[in-house]
Amino acid sequence: MRILIIALSGIGDALMFTPSLYKLNEEMPSADIDVLVMYNGVKDIYEKLPEVSRVLYFDFLSNSKLKSLLFVLKLRHKYDISINVYPSNRKEYNFISWLIDARQRAAIKYLRKDFSNLGFLNNIRLLENDELHNVEENILICEKITGQKTNELSPLQLNLRSDDLDYAAEFLKDKSINKNDLVIGFHPGCSSLKNHSKRRWNPDNFAELGKRLINNYNAKILLFGGGEEEILKDQILAKINSPDARSVNSFGLTKTAAVINRCNLFITNDSSLMHVASALKLNVLALIGPTNQKYIYPWHTNYKIATLNLECSPCFYYSPKPLTCYREDVKYKCITELTVDKVYEIAKEFLQ
Repeated sequence: MRILIIALSGIGDALMFTPSLYKLNEEMPSADIDVLVMYNGVKDIYEKLPEVSRVLYFDFLSNSKLKSLLFVLKLRHKYDISINVYPSNRKEYNFISWLIDARQRAAIKYLRKDFSNLGFLNNIRLLENDELHNVEENILICEKITGQKTNELSPLQLNLRSDDLDYAAEFLKDKSINKNDLVIGFHPGCSSLKNHSKRRWNPDNFAELGKRLINNYNAKILLFGGGEEEILKDQILAKINSPDARSVNSFGLTKTAAVINRCNLFITNDSSLMHVASALKLNVLALIGPTNQKYIYPWHTNYKIATLNLECSPCFYYSPKPLTCYREDVKYKCITELTVDKVYEIAKEFLQ
């Protein structure tokens, strides 16, 4: 039996499938489970999981349609089952699954934009439920494949190897962070695709929060994020203006995760690193605006959510449509009017 997990939608979604990966391996131990990915961070996660036979990496975003098609066609008729991780409500992912032509093609049947995104190309379907966490949705579709119910849902799976831990130890030593220091991680970024940068808490708020935590708790602040988020981190560091606030720039997701693992508290937007912190079972303070909390709350870890619980929330559901705010008074009020005072008071509950 050969199974292909199609995990093209990003780091957080990939992590939220890992409990299902564990279940598949448990129920079908003789199966070879491969994973198709297009982000290096996802590759980094799955390469270190014992349940995975092989990680197939292809950068669909940087390659032409012809090269992408030729790559996918090489996988045709090689798998008995393919599974689109939830959420991945895009026609491209369903088309790739159909081209690969596994006998069983599993995916969630979305409540919104399912037909226009070619959901009908899959032949094992389960109707989306807005009351369930992404982990639970993935488990249910795997239960439909295996025919076995899951009695206990596992945590997110993230393995750190010795080179990751050595990197973190050297980083912390270089930054003079000792074992007795209170270390608080910030992730001020999140995906910018489909207008999702609007989910970010104001960087000035992160700066003010950092100042308070340094002044009142002698905290060491570590700012995480890569790529385009470097400018964002530098902006926050300049406003905190303290040697007790440092940026973390690492080479690879699991090395970043190894540094995150040192944090006593992780304060984050709705982002992939929120799920990394959850996989590490840290204390997580999540800043949630337009997203349905039931989908993405930090899984199997000690967490609190800072949110305004507006009457219009949540307004973001899974579809290819860009994030849009329909309020006429204050756009994205759910995150722009989340105050530093409110977040600081919740942070104090962890620190006390």
